[in-house]
Amino acid sequence: METNIIEEKKNYKPLGVSGLGGWLILVQIGLYGTIVIQIMQFFQNTSMMFDTEVWTALTSNESEFYHPLWGATVVFEIVLTLAILLFSVYILINFYGKKSILPRLLIIFYVLVPLVGIIDYVLLIQIPLVRELETGKSLRNIIRPVMTSAIWIAYFIKSERVKNTFIK
Repeated sequence: METNIIEEKKNYKPLGVSGLGGWLILVQIGLYGTIVIQIMQFFQNTSMMFDTEVWTALTSNESEFYHPLWGATVVFEIVLTLAILLFSVYILINFYGKKSILPRLLIIFYVLVPLVGIIDYVLLIQIPLVRELETGKSLRNIIRPVMTSAIWIAYFIKSERVKNTFIK
């Protein structure tokens, strides 16, 4: 009886690379970095929103800085910053639990983050003051995440380590 069990184990091929090492270390670092950045942005945006002088300057009809999109854009940024923060934490929980849904979650994440950046840029560029101050840096800050996301999406679709760690 024991001989059969040993023989059955020999018939299985080794998994190959698996585990949370390799390139997945960079993904983990990126997720932790995202969490830190989102926390900082959340407090920066909410402090601006709750500073009555700044909020009034941006949203009051009498102000020279007024534009109707300021209020909506600031609220949009705060809500999405919080959503990205919570989604990043959810992804990390699934990451360390080695859940099979993780590759899909990260692909969604890597599609949504640049998309949010593009929407935010389009909203902000509608405001004349922002358009005047635009130096082209914002556009570069959109292109970089799009390229990074394309690389990571391809990795999560093709990687043997991802398949062995999360899918099998």
